[in-house]
This record gives sequence, C-alpha cells and structure tokens, in this order.
Amino acid sequence: MFVRRYLIPRLLQYFLVIFLGITIVFFIPRFAPTNPVQRTIAELRSRGTYLNPEDVEKMVEDLTRLYGLEGSWFEQYIDFWKRLFSGDFGISFFQFPVPVIDLIKNALPWTVGLLFVTTVLSWIIGNIIGGIAGYYNNKRWSRIMDGIVMFIRPIPYYIFALGLLILLAYVYRLFPIAGGHSLGRKPSFTISYILDVLRHAFLPALSLVILGAASWFQTSKLIVQNVNAEDFVQYAQLGGIKERKIMFKYVIRNAMLPQVTNLALSLGQILSGALITEIVFSYPGLGNLLFSAITTGDYNLIMGITALSILAITSLVLIIDLLYPLFDPRIKYK
Repeated sequence: MFVRRYLIPRLLQYFLVIFLGITIVFFIPRFAPTNPVQRTIAELRSRGTYLNPEDVEKMVEDLTRLYGLEGSWFEQYIDFWKRLFSGDFGISFFQFPVPVIDLIKNALPWTVGLLFVTTVLSWIIGNIIGGIAGYYNNKRWSRIMDGIVMFIRPIPYYIFALGLLILLAYVYRLFPIAGGHSLGRKPSFTISYILDVLRHAFLPALSLVILGAASWFQTSKLIVQNVNAEDFVQYAQLGGIKERKIMFKYVIRNAMLPQVTNLALSLGQILSGALITEIVFSYPGLGNLLFSAITTGDYNLIMGITALSILAITSLVLIIDLLYPLFDPRIKYK
C-alpha cells in the first residue's frame, strides 16, 4: 500500500521534475548570443597570437568536439545525458582545460557549509521568536518586532547584503570585504585558519540569517495565532497548566509542523538567496562560480551547476516529504 499509493507517485514526480529541469537547463544557454568557440579564438587573437585561416579552421573543429557542441541540438542533448550519467560535465570554456566537475568540487563545500548553517539557524531562530511573539500577540514588544520584520523582509537579498558590506566592511572595517579566507593562506585544519574562514563567512551568513529569520518569524507568528485559538489550548489554560508549558509544548510545537513543509517548499528560494549573496561578497561558492560562467558564456559550467542544484533541491524535497509523517502522526501513508 505504501509503495504503490505513496512512494511510487512521489518518485515519478521526482524524476519528472529532474528531467524537465535539466532539459530546460540544456537548451537555455544555447539561445545566448555568445559562441564559446568563437570567444576562445577571439581571446587568443586579443593576446597577440597569430592564427592563419587553416589553423583557425582546425581549432574550430577541435574546440567544437571538445566542448561537446558537435552535431545538431538533439545529438548534443543525447550526448549530454550520456555524459551526465557518468558524472562528466565536460571542459570549462572559461577556465580551459579544467573539467567542470573539478571546479564544482572546489566551490561546493563553501556553498554547502554556508547554506546549511544559515538555513538551520534562521529556521530555528525565526520559528521560536515568531512563535513567542504570536503567543503574546497583544504585547507591545511583539508589535514592535512585527513592525521591524515587516520593514526587513521585503528587502531583496542583494540590497541587504550590499548594505551590510558597505556598513561593516567599508565604513567600520570590522570584517573582510571579499573572499573565503585571507589571500595567500593555505587551507589547513588549524585554529587560526578556521577562525579566518569564519570571519570571512560572517557577513554572508549574517545577511542570510537575518532575512531568513524574518521570513520564518512572520509565518510562525501567524500559525501560532491560529493554533492559540484552538479548543485544546483553551482547555489547557482552564486546566491550570503552566503558561510556559502551554506555549512551547501545545502551541509552538504544533505550529512548527507546517513549517517543515514550508522549509521544503522554500529550498529553491533559499538556494537562490545564498547564490546571490555569494556574488555580492565574492564568496568562493557555487554562486560566484555561476556568475562567472554566465558572464563568459560557459555552457558546460552553467549546465553543471544548475543540474546539480536541481538534483539537490528535488532530492531534499523528496526526503522531507517522505519523512514528514514521522514528525506529524496525524499524517498517514496512503
């Protein structure tokens, strides 16, 4: 029953989303006006390299084959899926001849670390503070916090990140302007290197945590206000149960269950916010790498990063969807 009516439909949806998403990712860069082969030849000529017509013709053939641009779009599409299943995203056009997978491997830990820490912190902080504010909705401090959050939340990620960068890095010089660690410093598992990495990651993380917590605050407060009006809460209050226990065990605990679903639905937005923040702070993650790939017309790198992002987000959504009945006993596998 579980496999046929619950697991199989979700797996079919999972694979369909991945197929459609990666297909779109394959075709969109090919509508761009930039031709990576001609761009490579133009760069060689701009450096003063003399190329006679025969060399240019031979180079065009070699680069076209190397970049996986041989044949029609349909043939390229079939070849792309074959390479994708083997984990081969081809060669980077911009950082030739480095394989795309190597560039992604170098940038991925920075993005995963930043994204995981900020997502967990913002979800916990926003839900707890929002839940308390929702329970004490009539208090003055709750209304003040609501006003602050309503001011912060509509601010776009890049504007908020840029504001923090100007204030805390340019004006007061409390934190580094860009990068993931100090220039010339070799990665190591020493205390000084870890502290240096944390110092560089503080501003990007702060911008994501504040905006993320503001969003969770608003939704948590609204849910808690609705739960607070339920009959079981009124009965608990009449039964003489301590208010602190009612707030955390009866109200906030029930209000956080829908937030698990909201977290799964928000993963795409959270990832996009993190990528934009990385660009603003020149943080050495996938966002900065993707920005370089877009500006240079690096098809393979664009497809590699976006395909990996689609796979990661859909996989996380599937896992949360399958595990949700474990968090909420009212939901049954059907």
